[in-house]
Amino acid sequence: MSLIWKYFTLDSAESSTANCNVCKAKVSRGGRSISNYNTTNLIKHLQKHHAKEHTEFAQVKRKKDDPSKQMTLTDAFQSQKQMAQQSAKAVKITEKLLEFIVLDDQPLSIVENIGFRRLMEHLEPRYSLPSRKYISETALPELYSKVSSQIADKLKDVQSLSFTTDIWSSDVCPMSLLSLTAHWMDASYALQSAVLNVKELRGSHTSSVISASIKEMLDGWKIPISKVHVILRDNASNMKKAMDDLGVPSLGCVAHSLQLVVNEGLLSQRSVSDVIASARKIVGHFKHSPLAYSRLQDLQREFQMPLKRLQQDVKTRWNSTYYMIQSILEQKRTLCAFAADHELPASMTANHWALLEKTMIVLSPFEELTRAISSSSSSTADVIPTISVLKRLLSQERDTDAGIKTMKSTLLQAVNTRFGNIEDEPLYTLATLLDPRYKDRCFTNEEAAMHAKNALIQEVEKIENALKTTATTALATAADPAEMVSHAEASGSSGHTSKSTFMMMFDEVLNKEQEESEGGIIQTSALVQVQTYMTEKLIPRSENPFQYWAVNNSRFPALAATASAFLSAPCTSVESERLFSTASNILDEKRNRLLAERAEMLIFLKKKPDNVYQVNPATGFCHW
Repeated sequence: MSLIWKYFTLDSAESSTANCNVCKAKVSRGGRSISNYNTTNLIKHLQKHHAKEHTEFAQVKRKKDDPSKQMTLTDAFQSQKQMAQQSAKAVKITEKLLEFIVLDDQPLSIVENIGFRRLMEHLEPRYSLPSRKYISETALPELYSKVSSQIADKLKDVQSLSFTTDIWSSDVCPMSLLSLTAHWMDASYALQSAVLNVKELRGSHTSSVISASIKEMLDGWKIPISKVHVILRDNASNMKKAMDDLGVPSLGCVAHSLQLVVNEGLLSQRSVSDVIASARKIVGHFKHSPLAYSRLQDLQREFQMPLKRLQQDVKTRWNSTYYMIQSILEQKRTLCAFAADHELPASMTANHWALLEKTMIVLSPFEELTRAISSSSSSTADVIPTISVLKRLLSQERDTDAGIKTMKSTLLQAVNTRFGNIEDEPLYTLATLLDPRYKDRCFTNEEAAMHAKNALIQEVEKIENALKTTATTALATAADPAEMVSHAEASGSSGHTSKSTFMMMFDEVLNKEQEESEGGIIQTSALVQVQTYMTEKLIPRSENPFQYWAVNNSRFPALAATASAFLSAPCTSVESERLFSTASNILDEKRNRLLAERAEMLIFLKKKPDNVYQVNPATGFCHW
């Protein structure tokens, strides 16, 4: 583009005159058509009427036309030369290409697609797109190794780790995957998690096969069994036995237990299951009939209602049944109008609608509880409080309970059956005590609360002794032997204490007197920490319990270290289930022959912790 246009503007691209920006005069562009227009008249106008601007224009033009500034023939050929595969720019482009494949669930074969190859050739003609074999056998393993090393560095100094695990079987290929996700608190008491493995589980899913696979995963990451705080699993007998065989503490998924509670306590009732089956048929009818759905949309517009689809449920997820009932009730008016003119696969009477409304009322607390415990910040500390609240809600009698008392009592009985022993489980009770939002206020059994406090004191004492041992070892390692000898000689003895037996006994008596409180109870540091913490006011439920320990770490060092172990454990295996949603996107119909090893790398990299790569604030793009 000519430099002259700094001084002139056009009314339009086809305009035969240009407007001078200095004097606003219209100057002819010469010629009779667009193809003949030129800038000669514009330059002469500047020269004749605006000497200053013309001088400036001439100087800039001379610099631009300077032969020393022009590209040499060698440079011109170099600009068209293909990049070396190991050049810095080529390596960076390949890295970004791999990010694109991993983060956007793209197939490895995309590098062979004609459209993608043309796009890359247009963006950077000098870059040679790597082959699918290079991506899968070299680039992907290298990136996997790089990210896994970063995660291994993060886990190296963590003293206690919690895990979630689950098994997933693909619908598009004969492959089953066993996942292992780690959860822990970092030095700043922030909750962290990372997928460690998604290994293929071959053969029968027996407890011995599962336990051997998990042991292999832990050994691969150099995580000793002693560091395993708890493993969250589903309630299947093979998973439970596998953890027992492995010798690690384990807990069943609370969300799975709630699924069993609702199935046993409510959905198994004949009247409820029949009306839900009718609702399921109606939803299925609109899902499979475009004509019926378009007619329903017309009714929604006629009644000035939002255009919404009916939700189909999944029998293995009770909350999906809740959402199906909710969507049916929202469309009650339109469905009744539809049934007046068109046939439905099931009829809904007034009693059916009333029963659906009552069922939804009863299930509402369960739905809210499920959402709460399925959040990424929930922990085992939430189990006892939420179940206590749920029991209280189900046992209370209200004026609005007409017609649903039997439902509530049946559900309460199922809750008591499934969760009757949670206050006897130390992993739940200690976590609850260590959550500053709950402490001992949510226990329904005073004896269980007392046992939990005593167990907490013992745990804190263990941590305290471990911290003292670590500090003593560090001090002994850091001490100068020569300096120790000089101190001993100065005290008049070679390495022995200068205190007499009498003085040592005096110190022992004083220390004992200091340790004993008014009831004869030994006031250990652990006991003081626990008692002080328990007597302080609860923090609001809306506040972050992890942040509390970050702030109070210096006040309660051993107690905070104990909290970092117990509060890092989630109460559900939802993280593993979310992981397998990613797996189903990677192992789909187009990639049903993907090797298990490649699938693990792709899932691992897709679900890596956020802080493994950074986001450039200027561009919004991620880099590893």
